[in-house]
Amino acid sequence: MHGPREKCGIFGVFAPGEDVARLTFFGLHALQHRGQESAGIATTDGRKINIFADMGLVAQVFDEDTLAGLPGHAAIGHTRYSTTGSSIQCNAQPFLIKGALGELAIAHNGNVVNADIMRSDLEQRGVRFETTTDTEVLGALLAEAPASHWQDGFQEMMRRAVGAYSLVILSKDAIYGVRDPLGIRPLCIGRLNGTGWVLASETCALDHLGADFVREVAPGEVVRIDADGLTSTFPIGPSTQQALCLFEFIYFARPDSKLDGQLLHPVRMRMGARLSEEYPVDADLVIGVPDSATAAAIGYAAASGIPYAEGLVKNRYVGRTFIQPDQRLRERGVQLKYNPLREVIEGKRVIVVDDSIVRGTTTPRVVKMLRDAGATEVHMRITSPPITHPCFYGVDMATRGELIAANKSEDEIRDHIDADSLGYLSLEGTIAATGLPNGRHCTACFSGQYPSEVPLQFDKFALESEAGRPDHQIPVITARPATIPLTAR
Repeated sequence: MHGPREKCGIFGVFAPGEDVARLTFFGLHALQHRGQESAGIATTDGRKINIFADMGLVAQVFDEDTLAGLPGHAAIGHTRYSTTGSSIQCNAQPFLIKGALGELAIAHNGNVVNADIMRSDLEQRGVRFETTTDTEVLGALLAEAPASHWQDGFQEMMRRAVGAYSLVILSKDAIYGVRDPLGIRPLCIGRLNGTGWVLASETCALDHLGADFVREVAPGEVVRIDADGLTSTFPIGPSTQQALCLFEFIYFARPDSKLDGQLLHPVRMRMGARLSEEYPVDADLVIGVPDSATAAAIGYAAASGIPYAEGLVKNRYVGRTFIQPDQRLRERGVQLKYNPLREVIEGKRVIVVDDSIVRGTTTPRVVKMLRDAGATEVHMRITSPPITHPCFYGVDMATRGELIAANKSEDEIRDHIDADSLGYLSLEGTIAATGLPNGRHCTACFSGQYPSEVPLQFDKFALESEAGRPDHQIPVITARPATIPLTAR
C-alpha cells in the first residue's frame, strides 16, 4: 500500500426504531479507507450485547444474514488496520467487557504507548488476556477499576493510559464516545433524523447516512448517549493541550471530511498551492498520485498556472485482496496499482504531487513508470515535510532506521528516487494550509517533538503471546469485585 497506514475507523449509533446494524455497516463502509484488515459490529437490544467480527473488508465480513443476527437499538462498529498486535482474527474488534457493573463492548482508534506496562501490571493482578492489542488493555482497565459506575472506570483508564485513543463503547442501554486528553485521533458527533445520535471517526460517515454534524468530541471528553439524550463529562478535567494528528489533514481522512471545522479538500488544495510557491519549476503539466494527492495537485496547478492532468490511473482494489500476486506480477510492483496514461505524459516535463515519501520504495517506481511512459522530466513535489521520526500514536509508518528522510539528505533522496528535482512542503506551510493556529497539531513524525512520553522504540508486536492463536472467539474481559483478582476468559 502506498504511504503510511492509519489504524482504524470507529462508528457508533443510538437510534431506537432504526436498523442500527445496517446503519453501522454503511458507516463503517464510509470509513473503510482507515483500515482493511478486519471489521466488526456490536449491538444491544437492552438485554444483551451481540457481536460479530471477522477478517476482511466490511462488505466481505457482513451480509444480510449476519446483519439480521444483530438486533437492537444501539450499535458500535470497527474497521481495523493493525498497529499494536498482528492482523489475526482474535484482534478483530469490538471486544466484550464483562465487569461488576455489567457488559460493555469497546472499539478503538489510536495507540496506547504504555500498554505493555499496564498489561504487565494487570497480569500480575490475575488478568488473562485473549488478544494482543492495547484495546483489550483499555477494556481491562475499565473492567478492573474499583468503580461504583462506569464514569469512575473512565477516570481510572484516562488517568493511566498514555497515547492516542478515540473509543466507542456500547452498554446495554447507552453508547459512549471517548477521546484522549490530547485529541490525537478524531471523533465527531452527529444527529440522525432529529432523534438518533451517531459517533464516527470522520464526518463523511455522517454524510452517507444523512446525519447532521453536531460537533467534535473534545479532547479528554466522555460523552454518553442514551434515551435521555447526550451528556458530557471530563473525567480528568478539561484538556490544556491539543495535538490532533497533522497527517489526518495531509493523507488519512477523506477529502470530503471536516476536521476542526476545516473541509479537507480545500485544505489539501492550499497545501499544493503553498508547495508551488516554495518549490516552483518550469514544466508542462501537473499530475497527482491518486487519490490522496489529487486535491493538492489541483491546487499546485492553479497556483502555478501549469495545466493539471490525470496522468496516473489507480486500481483502487489492489492492496485490498488476500490473493497474493505471483513472482512475475510482483516484479511489476507499483504497476499493479497505477497505470500511466502515455498519451498524456509522453514528451512532457511533469510535476508529480504526492502526499509523502516514507521508506522510499514506491516513489522510485512511480518515477520510473513515468519515464518509461515518455516523460522527459519528472519533478517530485511532496505535500508534507520529510518524515524523520516514527509515529507511536496509531500509524504503522516505519522505524526510524527505515525512514528514508531520517537517513538521507533531500539531495540524496532526489538521487535515490531518480527525480529531476524534489521539494517537500515546509512544516510552517503545512500548518498554515490547515487554517488552524500553530500548536494545535501533533507534528512528531516531522519534528521529533512528541506531545507525550514515548518509548525509545515501538514494536507493534510487543503484546504478542500465545493469545495470538488463529482460533477466534470474541474476547471477553471479565472483572470480579475489586478485592478479588481480575480474570479474563
